[in-house]
Amino acid sequence: MDIAKLKEEIETHGQSHLLKFWEDLTPEQQKFLYEDIKSIDLAEINRFYKAATDSIQNTELIDDSMEHIPSEQFGSVTRDGKKISMWAEEGLKRISLGKVCVLLLAGGQGTRLGVKYPKGMYDVGLPSKKTLYQLQAERILKLQRLANQKTGNNGEVPWYIMTSEHTLKPTKEFFEKHDYFGLKKENVIMFEQQMLPCLSNDGKIIMDEKWKIARAPDGNGGLYRALGKCKIIEDMERRGIKYLHVYCVDNILVKMADPAFIGFCLSKGANCGAKVVEKAFPTEPVGVVCKVRGKYQVVEYSEITLKTAEKRNEDGRLTFSAGNICNHFLTLDFVKQVVNENEVFLRHHVAKKKIPFIDENGERMTPEKPNGMKLEKFVFDVFEFSSEFAVFEVLREDEFSPLKNSNKAEKDNPTTAKHALLSLHHRYILNAGGMIQDPDGTLIPAIPSRKASEADSYPVVCEISPLLSYAGEGLEQICNQRKFTPPVLLTEKILEDYEDKGETLLCNNI
Repeated sequence: MDIAKLKEEIETHGQSHLLKFWEDLTPEQQKFLYEDIKSIDLAEINRFYKAATDSIQNTELIDDSMEHIPSEQFGSVTRDGKKISMWAEEGLKRISLGKVCVLLLAGGQGTRLGVKYPKGMYDVGLPSKKTLYQLQAERILKLQRLANQKTGNNGEVPWYIMTSEHTLKPTKEFFEKHDYFGLKKENVIMFEQQMLPCLSNDGKIIMDEKWKIARAPDGNGGLYRALGKCKIIEDMERRGIKYLHVYCVDNILVKMADPAFIGFCLSKGANCGAKVVEKAFPTEPVGVVCKVRGKYQVVEYSEITLKTAEKRNEDGRLTFSAGNICNHFLTLDFVKQVVNENEVFLRHHVAKKKIPFIDENGERMTPEKPNGMKLEKFVFDVFEFSSEFAVFEVLREDEFSPLKNSNKAEKDNPTTAKHALLSLHHRYILNAGGMIQDPDGTLIPAIPSRKASEADSYPVVCEISPLLSYAGEGLEQICNQRKFTPPVLLTEKILEDYEDKGETLLCNNI
């Protein structure tokens, strides 16, 4: 170890404090810290810091530069209902030919959720006790079967999972323990995103221990650098992949490789697409997908005035209503362009955080308020590089319920996620001709009245295995003109053991 040279290097870049406690360390700790520092491009980190902080200082409201998405590039499951089946058929065709993969962004830890393991391993309390990972894996399996039934081709959907230093090992062990939930091991490909040093507000690298630098994942936008560095693009090319569906792990309602979304984007000739939901109200704290100075991007709610947020069209709808849900379509050619040409132009965003640190006396401190920053890129930052962009609006209640917080928070928590899935499956049963009844035989409507005495049983407990139905299809034989008494759990086993059980079919234990 050339300590003298290392000292000179860190002093040159204003980070001389990194070796302040060098003499206190054991030989093993010295070796770790030396390699930890050497693994960082200090000049690059300083550039990242300057660019990110400059962008904050130069932040200006962009109201006058915003444009809504042109109608010819916009689709909707409600207004384009007659085209959905056509788009879905085209999507299934590409899936059956092995041209589509799903890419999961799963680098974050479950800190806000209150757990010490990856979010995908979380069970929100469904009757089946299935985790987010299992639900998503089974949706892939069912989608492959639907594509085969439609076309006769046996295409497979590879599942790429971007983890971080913190989530790779537990995620890998979890999938191995559960035998990849029925998927082929070779079709579940895990890779790591980059970890960047955490910085103080004046740009100094924060020490987590005397011998270790504090680091954090570089945001879900670190995807593009990781795709190149980990040779994932080469793997996709080897498999013949042409289209990617990219999404975040925490959305319990996500449709894996949604064939209608894929078919819609293909119909528009898009190389990049965003699935969105209509904003619930003007000041809802979500980013909106729009154009700014001729380029597509997501504008955060904090970047626009109330006047712009409340602006409406002649039909009464919000002008900027396309709420971003981190659910995207990308062609492999576009991804390659981003990785090889555009990634270096992506700027980091500053996330102010409470970061444990080593103080002047060498004591590890846990701050009570934000004391530094993590530098992050966002997966949707690449929208600006697309010249063929498309936006697909879906119903929030059908496709978006994120799991971000513990039940101490009012929304986006395990309870709201569970209720969203149960409510969706309740509607699936009703749409297939089924009926839900109380134990006394009273029919329960699609939107049941909620009484204080019934709070514990609301919503109606109805769960349908993804292996039985991907999105409500194929349930007529099981549900039509039949009555179900909650709790209801319908699994694929019901098709194997199906038999007429009279007017009332109790599937609680199926």
